[in-house]
Amino acid sequence: MTEFRHYPVMLGQVIDSLAIKPDGIYVDGTLGGAGHSSEIAKRLTEGGRLIGIDQDTDAIKAASEKLAPYSDRVTIVHDNYEHIKEVLASLGIEKVDGILLDLGVSSYQLDTAERGFSYKTDDAPLDMRMNKDSDFTAKELLNTYSEKDLARIIRDYGEEKSADRIAKNIVKERPLETTGDLNRIIRESIPEKFRRSGGNPSKRTFQAVRIELNRELTVLTDTIDTMIDLLNEDGRLAIITFHSLEDRIVKSHFKKTEYPCTCPPDFPVCVCGNISKGYQLTKKPILPTEKELEENKRSKSAKLRVFVRATSETSQPVRRSRQ
Repeated sequence: MTEFRHYPVMLGQVIDSLAIKPDGIYVDGTLGGAGHSSEIAKRLTEGGRLIGIDQDTDAIKAASEKLAPYSDRVTIVHDNYEHIKEVLASLGIEKVDGILLDLGVSSYQLDTAERGFSYKTDDAPLDMRMNKDSDFTAKELLNTYSEKDLARIIRDYGEEKSADRIAKNIVKERPLETTGDLNRIIRESIPEKFRRSGGNPSKRTFQAVRIELNRELTVLTDTIDTMIDLLNEDGRLAIITFHSLEDRIVKSHFKKTEYPCTCPPDFPVCVCGNISKGYQLTKKPILPTEKELEENKRSKSAKLRVFVRATSETSQPVRRSRQ
């Protein structure tokens, strides 16, 4: 098995943004290889606690080894972060001081051919499951979804202009068995003039299938508000995204939570009484440094956004945003 490698993107910025308290409680909802978590754990002292959640059993194994020196303050749970509230409740925890999500796929998942995430290999099974306990794979998705649904996910989640043609040819060429089958169909479906620019033509479709299969955007959308509500006063929710679809969801939720006013625009003051739950640490996303971009090309599209939970002194009705 390929060694579990995962380069912790924007490690310094993440640690600084979380403002870690030595006796605080923190959650890494996408534990991966524990690159971020190990840095959090080493900053915790007696009374501090880290809960790491991941749905990938390979990640759980690798993280357990990396975090072994901090076993007195770390709890690792095999689950999806969408169940974060239930996970914490089972551990007797009501509120936490920080939550981290590092979305997308890890270097290990991309580099392990048999996982089927990478379009750079032609002889891998069409798998793409982040949770290997799931029975539903990319192969089943591609061979059972209707042409209309395939076109929708490729267009919406991959932002692929040739989505209709790709979906039509997938249905025509069924059954698909390998990543090579999908790569061939994509190449044949995209006009040559579009294949000459924008990188590998398979990237967008593979991304779309992976997102749909693992319900990535649905889970993110449905869980952000829950995570904010789980934060103590001055607690931080830090989310690293890797494509525009994820970033738009995070940006929208954070802004709506900071400026929750629903009053009509012509009202001179807010009368709806909606209370702001906090504020965004920075108005614009935090980006990788030039040094990191040189050392880790996969950090190129990364964006970090951080939401800070309001204290009782600052929690009050907030007028609608004038931004």
